[in-house]
Amino acid sequence: MRWFAVRKELSPRARLMLGAGSFLLPLLVWCIVSYVPFVWHPLLQVSNPGGVDYFQTGMLVDKATFENETANMQAAHKPLPVGTPSNPVYLPPPHKVFEAFYTAFTTKPEARDMPWLHESLWHSIQVIFWAFVISSVLGVPIGIVCGTYSALARLIEPFTEFFRYLPAPAFGALAVAILGIYDGPKIAIIVIGTFFQQVLIIANTTRKLDYSLLEAALTLGTTRLKLLTRVVIPGVLPDLYRDQRILLGWAWTYLIVAELVGTSSGITFFITQQARYEHFENVYAAIAMIGIIGLGTDLVLAWLGKKLFPWDRTLKA
Repeated sequence: MRWFAVRKELSPRARLMLGAGSFLLPLLVWCIVSYVPFVWHPLLQVSNPGGVDYFQTGMLVDKATFENETANMQAAHKPLPVGTPSNPVYLPPPHKVFEAFYTAFTTKPEARDMPWLHESLWHSIQVIFWAFVISSVLGVPIGIVCGTYSALARLIEPFTEFFRYLPAPAFGALAVAILGIYDGPKIAIIVIGTFFQQVLIIANTTRKLDYSLLEAALTLGTTRLKLLTRVVIPGVLPDLYRDQRILLGWAWTYLIVAELVGTSSGITFFITQQARYEHFENVYAAIAMIGIIGLGTDLVLAWLGKKLFPWDRTLKA
């Protein structure tokens, strides 16, 4: 029952085991669906077309069609087709996706004007970086001020609450008209998608600061500027840092939609091109790479947070 202890910090070994299990369990399900024929496998992959003139080796056919053609060939006394159970082309097995992690970086693009995968990834990372920097430079100070002064919060937050429900992709056409067809509108969509959320989240985090600290500072005669710089910001900094880690992941979720605006670019362009050629193992590999980059960034930021805020005793799951 110690695994179900309420709000008890786990041992390093338990954390490692459960963390690995969170990845291994979905992988196990994927392997079962991919490699065990009787689990799903709604199609048959033709290994020998037999007497069926339109069957080709490697072709995927649904079972009803395959059985019907097999019956026709048997009635006509022609060679019977042979096939093996298979899943649809859009669900490649794990080993194909793992191979794509290597081949996607080493195989030339289908067209000359298409970028390599590493070029697409680097472009997307730059878009995310600048969008999140702009969003944070604007959103963090406004959120802190709203969380500290009730009058400013009442002035700013109602409109922010309204605007955060507006879908950022809806501003795509307007962003293209104003900023052109290249990276400008992509950055703008991510900024719109994260800025208003950032203001509200940081304002709420700032309000959680112990009010007695503010009262003590005001009693001692601190100025309004020093109240912010010497009391509020240092007091909320660990939680503010944690909020930014979460909001950075939020920015990544807007990336795919943002990169479809104007000229398609970045990892989204790679994914759409690979899907067009039905190279779905490359599509899964590219999507997984986004997750790996995001998780890797978050782990680095979490490690850095321990060094920057050693006094933060937040429970680690």
